[in-house]
Amino acid sequence: MAETIRSKDVEIERLVGAAKNVELSTQLAVKNATEDMKDKLLDLETDLKLERSKQEIAKAQAEASHNQAIQDLRHQLELKIKEAETSEASLRESHRQQIADREEQIERLKELKAKLSTKMLGETLEQHCEIEFNRIRHTAFPNAYFEKDNDASSGTNGDYIFREKTGEGSEIISIMFEMKNESDAGISGKKKNEDHFKKLDKDRNDKGCEYAVLVSLLEKESEYYNCGIVDISHKYPKMYVVRPQFFIPIITLLYNSAMKSVQYKNELAIVRSQQVDITNFENELEAFKGGFQRNVDLFAKQYQASIDAIDKSMDYLQKTKDSLTKAANNLRLANNKAQDVTIKRLTRNNPTMQARFSEIRSLPNGE
Repeated sequence: MAETIRSKDVEIERLVGAAKNVELSTQLAVKNATEDMKDKLLDLETDLKLERSKQEIAKAQAEASHNQAIQDLRHQLELKIKEAETSEASLRESHRQQIADREEQIERLKELKAKLSTKMLGETLEQHCEIEFNRIRHTAFPNAYFEKDNDASSGTNGDYIFREKTGEGSEIISIMFEMKNESDAGISGKKKNEDHFKKLDKDRNDKGCEYAVLVSLLEKESEYYNCGIVDISHKYPKMYVVRPQFFIPIITLLYNSAMKSVQYKNELAIVRSQQVDITNFENELEAFKGGFQRNVDLFAKQYQASIDAIDKSMDYLQKTKDSLTKAANNLRLANNKAQDVTIKRLTRNNPTMQARFSEIRSLPNGE
């Protein structure tokens, strides 16, 4: 009984020890798990702090970039505004100056009209154009002809004729000019520029000029004629209307255009001369071929005639040869026959001759 109790005590102690061991193991496992969880929590807190820091930095950078972009746009906008203000100011100044120039020009024309008589005003416009041209004649057009048109043999005449020729005498350009102002309208009643187009076109054609230009102060309020050089070729060919300030520019413009045309004409003439040379060469070649062919034909005819003559001669000679051959054969036959001739044969049927030859043979010494 005591042994049984002792074994139970031992078993109890063993179980108690095992339970303590289990408890210790559990406590150790709980402790380790708790410490591992704490480490993970610390790591998560650290990662969270880093992520928050990165987000704050990115946010700060985005805000800085956004602010910088806004500042750049504001700066560009300010520059554009300044440029627009400068351009607007320059444009306004330019317009103001143009308006001032136009008003000054109008005032000059009004003053000129007020001071001068009708006749003097017309003469002054022509004199103005002549003076402006002579001012640049020696530098721009040293070889040009620019004189008044005094030839009224066709019934009318223009005011001035401009002509320019090359050194070889070929005409480069010619312009018929007509100068008109308000005073002329008062005399003739023709107040519009269009009233003078027909006469100007007739004068241009009568004097053989290529272009026609009306220098006009008529219709001074017309924006159409005040805009510069007005091309009215849709009504009359190669005709223009200009204000006096465009008198020299229209000459220069038409002259430069004509010079280019002369260059093209010269190049075309060279090409045409080359084509003429080629055509002449081809014609000469064809003439040579024709003459050569005629000579060949004549040679062929003469050659054939000579061949025919030779053939005839050969026929004649062949016939002569055949005749001679036949004669030779006859001679040969005759000779053969002569070789066979003997006294015996000759006297065979001739007793008289046989007796005679016998007597001859019997004579001494053949006498």
